[in-house]
Amino acid sequence: MPTPDTTLQGSWQHNAQAWIQAVRSGAIESRRQVTDQAILLALMGRQPQRVLDLGCGEGWLLRALAERGIQATGVDGDATLVEAARGAGSAPVHLASYAQLAEAQVDVGHGYDVVCANFALLHQDIIPLLCALHGLLAPGGALVIQTLHPWSMAAGDYQDGWREETFAGFAGQWAPMPWYFRTLSSWLNALDLAGFRLAYLQEPQHPQSPVPQSLLMVAQAANA
Repeated sequence: MPTPDTTLQGSWQHNAQAWIQAVRSGAIESRRQVTDQAILLALMGRQPQRVLDLGCGEGWLLRALAERGIQATGVDGDATLVEAARGAGSAPVHLASYAQLAEAQVDVGHGYDVVCANFALLHQDIIPLLCALHGLLAPGGALVIQTLHPWSMAAGDYQDGWREETFAGFAGQWAPMPWYFRTLSSWLNALDLAGFRLAYLQEPQHPQSPVPQSLLMVAQAANA
């Protein structure tokens, strides 16, 4: 019987072309108005020379960083998205699952000033992956995570567990996608268990919206 993690991977395979179209056409309002700019500002604030984009998708962030003179490398677990990212930019993009990264089975480089995960940590067991990221960061490097804001997404059920994204309102044929909901304390505990300390936290918000559009965390190695 398929697990939520395998169903999550399968949904990305099914939805890849629709996702590429949605991102490149600016169809996702929260990204267009708030969260794309939020992750860019967070990364630029670190003044990095090298960035690894974890779960890079079709590569929009790689291209945005390259335009700003930053050496960016991408990695994603879906072959269609990897090919789209490679075809639209000059940044190196690796095909690798999170399990392969956690077990250091794929060489994606090391010595990165920043590893970022922009709406890319949707599975349940993220601790092994987060632990593996220590080996990819340069001394003093940072992990930047932008994710769905738990208070905005709780829908009256504020506890960890699998949820489902149906992509209602999106054009195209989409397969439902499971994703793992975490409370704020669970996010902070995950970072702590993986040997990171929170440097700062932001809640990007549109001036005309009463709720935050995302949760953005910057963390560094606890022993740094």
